[in-house]
Amino acid sequence: MVEKVSLERYEITGRLGSGADYDVRAATDLATGAEVALKRPVPQAVSRRQHGAIEARTGRLLQAYDQAGDAGGLLAPLLGYTDTAIHDNYFGDDLGEPYTVFVQGRAPGIPLLGDMMSRITGVPVGAGQNLFALFPLEQAMNAPRFPVHNQLLELEQAYLDSGYILMDMRPQNVFLRPGSGRIQVIDTGALAGVDDPAPRGRPPLDVNDACLELLKFYTTTESPPQDASGYRDARGIRPIVNVQQELSEMRRSLSASGDEVAGLGGAMLDKIGDRAYTDYRQFGADLNPWLDAISERNHAASGFDTARQAWREALEWLRGDYWTRFKFDVDTELAAFSA
Repeated sequence: MVEKVSLERYEITGRLGSGADYDVRAATDLATGAEVALKRPVPQAVSRRQHGAIEARTGRLLQAYDQAGDAGGLLAPLLGYTDTAIHDNYFGDDLGEPYTVFVQGRAPGIPLLGDMMSRITGVPVGAGQNLFALFPLEQAMNAPRFPVHNQLLELEQAYLDSGYILMDMRPQNVFLRPGSGRIQVIDTGALAGVDDPAPRGRPPLDVNDACLELLKFYTTTESPPQDASGYRDARGIRPIVNVQQELSEMRRSLSASGDEVAGLGGAMLDKIGDRAYTDYRQFGADLNPWLDAISERNHAASGFDTARQAWREALEWLRGDYWTRFKFDVDTELAAFSA
């Protein structure tokens, strides 16, 4: 069970960012010295009394965590939550409305997608997604094969076994240690029960919806960039509005990707369209041979040496100040790619 805690136990040390639902502060646990993240509804929603849905989501996250846990460390641990109360004195604001704060362990590594606001200042926010998920031209020696994809499937399977579908698993919520290939997810997204009512105008959410999202956010049949600039920006992160439209767009992309890649990918899309997958192990058994075929095609391409040089140039961006503010020892992590 996630325990109830008092905010006085934690000392705020900085601001980690803000998403659509949560404002996130870095803090230190005064009892243990551990670095943690404090998450509360975004202040704008609280001040307008529009945070009811966020509070409900927090309740679902805590309930699901009590049942499924951290899936062997693949999810940043939920460490506690507060009473629903007015926390103006603690955060130094004047919202005047009660809400819940929950405490989560800080994930090690870098986010696969950085803060989009930092893109304005020139930060290559899409570097992690491009280098380690979409175009993994090199891999640390001790890392598992396709670590981002397969660990996400492992996490999703753990929650499915407890009765939940994890949706909206975006790259900004996935932290990676490149040297080991180990990921940790900081937000389980739009979590839904397997028996929840269907969204209006479409079938109930199931495994196939999550599989389609994984393909959209973490795979591509494009050829690797020939210049480092191709690794700067995020790709394919807009939400899926219409499943059939998304499948059609993916099939069009497959048509130019070579016979083996197109054949294996098309078979996966057909199964998703028929809602044939019932768990993530089935999907993984189809996904991994497809990723292997893409990798073999990319490595055999005439421009591979140029592409690999661009990849290595982009890898060095992770030495920048933006990335080293995370729990990330850049020299240790990148040493795994020095051979």
